[in-house]
Amino acid sequence: MPDFEDNGYTNGEILEEVDNDIAEPDMYRVLLHNDHYTSMDFVVEVLQTIFSKPLLEAIKVMLDVHRKGIGIVGTFTFDVARTKTGQVREMAEAREFPLRCTYEKV
Repeated sequence: MPDFEDNGYTNGEILEEVDNDIAEPDMYRVLLHNDHYTSMDFVVEVLQTIFSKPLLEAIKVMLDVHRKGIGIVGTFTFDVARTKTGQVREMAEAREFPLRCTYEKV
């Protein structure tokens, strides 16, 4: 009778290689873009409402958007970044502001 253990078999059990490495999800940076129509107060409201930013942090991001033309709101997984970007667009459209919000892979 052949010795199956030498051939990779052990008492009828199937040996399987399992890859236990779990890859980290890709991350996406959410950005707000400056325009000449959206009020600063509305941008702060968006940052507090959708991104849960405290007032001082929301003002800092809003000033970055105003002065630099773009502001980084945060870094999120793809689904969260896409959802929050959509929420900003919906909120801006409802208030008739052209506020632009995008995301990019980090």
